[in-house]
Amino acid sequence: MIRYDALDALPVRSALPALTDALDGHGAAVLGAPPGTGKTTLVPLALAGLLDGGPGRRVVVAEPRRIAARAAARRMAWLLGEKPGQSVGFTVRGERVVGRHTRVEVVTTGVLLQRLQRDQELADVDVVLLDECHERHLDADTVAAFLWDVREALRPELKLVAASATTDWAQWARLLGGAPVVEAQGAAHAVGIVYAPPARAVRPSHGMWVDPALLAHVASVVRRALAEREGDVLCFLPGVGEIARVAGLLGDLGDVDVLQVHGRAPAAVQDAVLAPGVRRRVVLATSVAESSLTVPGVRVVVDSGLAREPRVDHARGMSALATVRASHAAGRQRAGRAGREAPGVVYRCWPQAEEGRLPRFPSPEIKVADLTAFALQVACWGDPDASGLALLDPPPAGAMAAARDTLAALGAVDSAGRVTERGRTLARLGVHPRLGRALLDTSAAGAEVVALLSEEVPREYGEDLAGALRAARRGGDAYSARWRAEVRRLRAVLGEVSRPADVTVDAGALTGDDRAAGVVASLAFPERVAKLEGGSYLMASGTRAELPDGSPLHGAPWIAVAVADRPLGKGHARLRLGAVIDEDVARSAAGSLLEERQEVHWSGGDVVARRVERLGAIELAVRPPAEADPGAVRRALLEGLRQEGFGLLRWSPEAVVLRQRMAFVRLHLGEPWPEVSDEALHARVDQWLEPELSRARRRADLARIDAGQALARLLPWASGEAARFDELAPERITVPSGSRIRVDYADPERPVLAVKLQEMFGAQRSPTLAGVPVLVHLLSPAGRPAAVTADLASFWRDGYKGVRAELRGRYPKHPWPEDPAGAEPTRHTNARLRR
Repeated sequence: MIRYDALDALPVRSALPALTDALDGHGAAVLGAPPGTGKTTLVPLALAGLLDGGPGRRVVVAEPRRIAARAAARRMAWLLGEKPGQSVGFTVRGERVVGRHTRVEVVTTGVLLQRLQRDQELADVDVVLLDECHERHLDADTVAAFLWDVREALRPELKLVAASATTDWAQWARLLGGAPVVEAQGAAHAVGIVYAPPARAVRPSHGMWVDPALLAHVASVVRRALAEREGDVLCFLPGVGEIARVAGLLGDLGDVDVLQVHGRAPAAVQDAVLAPGVRRRVVLATSVAESSLTVPGVRVVVDSGLAREPRVDHARGMSALATVRASHAAGRQRAGRAGREAPGVVYRCWPQAEEGRLPRFPSPEIKVADLTAFALQVACWGDPDASGLALLDPPPAGAMAAARDTLAALGAVDSAGRVTERGRTLARLGVHPRLGRALLDTSAAGAEVVALLSEEVPREYGEDLAGALRAARRGGDAYSARWRAEVRRLRAVLGEVSRPADVTVDAGALTGDDRAAGVVASLAFPERVAKLEGGSYLMASGTRAELPDGSPLHGAPWIAVAVADRPLGKGHARLRLGAVIDEDVARSAAGSLLEERQEVHWSGGDVVARRVERLGAIELAVRPPAEADPGAVRRALLEGLRQEGFGLLRWSPEAVVLRQRMAFVRLHLGEPWPEVSDEALHARVDQWLEPELSRARRRADLARIDAGQALARLLPWASGEAARFDELAPERITVPSGSRIRVDYADPERPVLAVKLQEMFGAQRSPTLAGVPVLVHLLSPAGRPAAVTADLASFWRDGYKGVRAELRGRYPKHPWPEDPAGAEPTRHTNARLRR
């Protein structure tokens, strides 16, 4: 019997006529409806013609999560007075409850994606409703793009509804070709807001880590809410580990039941949460309870303010969930749970001042997640770069390039990005392409380990993958039950596909849990096979990984890293799940990374040449080469010159002066005179250091190269200008006494001439070089500085008298004429002059 009283109470009923008109007129619509209005339950039943005798249609409802899909189907069946599998059924990974007369089928977006790849037309489907599309899960975005493609190219009669609980309706309407927006008014009750920040500052979350002080505070707020308010309490936490921690902190609450709700919770617990409780309840939940599910009896929400989003580190080749601040949209969704049935209140565990710094919406997965599976899906769809798909956000180019590289390494796409037969087989397996590769190459023997890695493994199973496998086999928890179902599914799907001929592992060799775990992890993540080096493990990707204290994997020469994260402030990854392997498994699984090459580089102050066998970044064997490649040696010598400078060459005093003279001329005359800075010399090394450099093989050979002789090659000989070099920047100049005095070009701004004062008598002006007055250092007869001038005439006129008065008594044997400008220059004393 249809429960019309419950159906009539759902506010979305008033929007049904407009929705029907939109679908009849445009074929697509955006349904904007707040949580609790009935968009997930009443609308599919109405569109299927199950309520008021309307036209019978087959409706598929796509939900982002398994728990939501099962709950929605059960709720609709209850509204019809039936059991799931009659008029309403559901299909999630590993579970299908659908009958011959099913008109509404609720599926996860992942299931619908697989179905579209097998049957693009969806010939037996009339309407598809994409529920909670505002959550921007990658599968949901992909399904929406594919469905629009189907409607535009194959089945224009297929009706599409995008249902969103937040106000991002306009962009979905634009994506669906200008579809009408049908808005349903909610009947939510008023929800008061109480800000309850921690008394002391807590450390920011990082990766999967959450400050225990924050979790202790959340537990205290739950206790406060129980004391201050009536009704059940729904508390939002980022993940399963935090839920377990807060549950432990709450302890025994007497006549209050504590329930834990997440994707891994047992079906019995999920059912208990979605049914009215006999006693008062505290429901600790992840974001699965934000939408689609109505938890009866809730009057209070406690919001930790945290959520989990996927992140990928392309540099390290690792992807994982990251703890982030929940968005404004998520906060509204969470708060709304308190007002579904009556007025309620939300306790927010952060200061009100932080509201303005929260992101508006969650990050779309397509912008932050690993895109390998997405890239395979679009390649199978025939659009390898996704350029022709109707997506709200285009995939980032760098993430797509990394995804295509991974697929190419798996043999899933060819050099042009087109899907191969192996790629189509991988797409049918319903697991990440990496795990699909391991499953294909190990067949049923590896199904248990692949199933283990296809979902987050409980922390209590430990970080040894083989040990976790044994724990799953003997476990009686919800995870273990789902694991067994997934093993059965994988083995069944393997029976439907042909095993490729180019497998890398003999399935018969997977004897024992340790061997199986290591082989599967190595095949799925070949760049993460790792060798023990210096207390940590060096992965083939070049990233180092450390093991937790007390890990049973400690000391193993080789491991395969299946799951890792990067702790706050650490450059190394931290292993969370891995397996012991041997070198043979590493070589076999990561064979595409195996290479032997000659390596010649500058190290420790000289050229080092080696013949190295590598597995990615891991050195397997090293030996000296029979003969080093001359080009590589030359590059190594150049690197040495860059690192240590041109001081590695032989610089005679004349060579040093030559470089200074060249720098002086370049500074003051420019072209065609060459620049001789280190940077310029490196840029023109081919022009001045050949052929000596080509003949060199080691540091000692560099030390024999005459830098001055080589440097002279840069002078402008071709134009003839080089002939003027000694005129423009002579090593020595002749002073009035006839002496040839060396010029100091150490400062290219102005050369210096250090000469005894008496040798400059009679000079009317300072000498100039390349148009630049020389800075004259006039020396006493003992060779000590007496005066410095760039204007000799001015010195004779104004400065000489003071110097004469000071020095003539100290050096009476030397001439000190009153008119130096008109006196005879001399190198000698008065006595020598009289002779």
